[in-house]
Amino acid sequence: MPTKAKKAKSLPEGQLDHHAIDEFEDVPIRSNIEENNKIMEELFKDSSDIVLRKFEIENGPKALLCYVDGMVTTSAVDDALKALMILEGDAFTIDRITEQTLPVAQASKIQFYKELLTNLLSGDSVLFVDGQDTAVCLGLRGGIRRSVAEPETETVVRGPREGFNEHLRTNTSLVRSKIKSPRLKLKSFVIGTETNTNVILAYMAGIVDPRLLEEVENRLSDIKIDGILESGYIEEFIQDQGYSPFPQVQTTERPDTVAAALLEGRVAVMVDGTPFALIAPFGFWQWLQASEDYYERFMAATLLRWLRLASLFIALLSPGLYIAVSTYHPEMIPTNLLLSIAASREAIPFPAVVEALIMELAFEALREAGIRLPRIVGQAVSILGALVVGQAAVQAGIVSAAMVIVVSMTGIASFTLPRYNAAISIRLLRFPIMLLASIFGLLGIMIGVMVIVGHLSKITTFGVPYLAPVTPVELSDLKDVMVRAPWWKMNKRPKYLGNNNVRRQRPQS
Repeated sequence: MPTKAKKAKSLPEGQLDHHAIDEFEDVPIRSNIEENNKIMEELFKDSSDIVLRKFEIENGPKALLCYVDGMVTTSAVDDALKALMILEGDAFTIDRITEQTLPVAQASKIQFYKELLTNLLSGDSVLFVDGQDTAVCLGLRGGIRRSVAEPETETVVRGPREGFNEHLRTNTSLVRSKIKSPRLKLKSFVIGTETNTNVILAYMAGIVDPRLLEEVENRLSDIKIDGILESGYIEEFIQDQGYSPFPQVQTTERPDTVAAALLEGRVAVMVDGTPFALIAPFGFWQWLQASEDYYERFMAATLLRWLRLASLFIALLSPGLYIAVSTYHPEMIPTNLLLSIAASREAIPFPAVVEALIMELAFEALREAGIRLPRIVGQAVSILGALVVGQAAVQAGIVSAAMVIVVSMTGIASFTLPRYNAAISIRLLRFPIMLLASIFGLLGIMIGVMVIVGHLSKITTFGVPYLAPVTPVELSDLKDVMVRAPWWKMNKRPKYLGNNNVRRQRPQS
């Protein structure tokens, strides 16, 4: 059945190249090819990458092919032109060209300029034919893309080595290759009035909670901004608590991580132009889970989770504990150790809190420098810098050797967390804990921990409690929290996600 034609709308007034794509809503394509050519030339004035190729269909009307140089496969464009230039017969309709002539797998008809411009600037080619008020969109996307490689931020010893890249369709195909099921749905959005960035919402139909899916769709649809250049833009728009220091959306470069999350009943958001996908909901206990936990034996995975939890507390509390004990509670330290610490601090002119702040800020600066410098020298600078600065600071009498040891342990512990955005939160909260310890001692640390736990228990991630399934407790879901149960025991999906299909495994016959 033919679709109902929209009411024609005049072109935006003024210079066309100053208008956004949204302003071409309901502007129809002209049947006169010279008028379409004039519109395209004015729209893309001073745009050297836009190619407007005029030609004549054999024994037929004039035609105009438009594409973005560098975003198409040139050989495919040549084949399409060749097929049109040798077209035989008297019927030059768009239907015949689309259905019989063009050797293109993806070809669709377009009647309005907004859709035309969006597809053209996404890498498709557009064909105008004189006398036809409908254009043809040709799926000839190509260009140079970064190949699939191992993720740099989520390395594993055992597991898949392929990671996302900046091409959205490559990323969706990687997920589709993991989940070969028609239940996997990839819903498309276009966000950004100027960038018109393609965004994909991935979910498993029949598994995901419909309320979660509706909430994510609404939040994506409500984003009004001129451009989306990375998934971090979307993360800030869709999270529940914008001012919380804790991440409520997981980021990942790994297709297997996305596939595992979808099979649990979560949703994923993939953005064109970035290798980092978003996964929601994302709670506290996912901080301790790495992809490799599910590829190694369950006993080793459980031990590693306990190690990560202990490291989390070390990264958060160890500088504060040192400050509190050495300043207010020296009686808690064994006598020999106390004498050793006192001897090392004898010539230090600063109190313990100033020592800790100096060393922590220096360590954070070195870590940031190691990231920003070229990879060849960045690692050497961060490691050697820490050793040289620490040794020089001790010899100069600025900080004590004990403080260097504490800060080093803190830095190492923070590296054990598999989620980089979660590790940043711990690094951020370490400083108020240190200040509270310097003012109130151990009482200050207890106050800080209580405030953090209270905040964690209050916040939600897409309506799911952040500390679920520990609070509120769901006994069947505890098999994959502090411990990783054997796969034959994890026969149900997490109930706290509100899954429609809870059973993961079929009963043994």
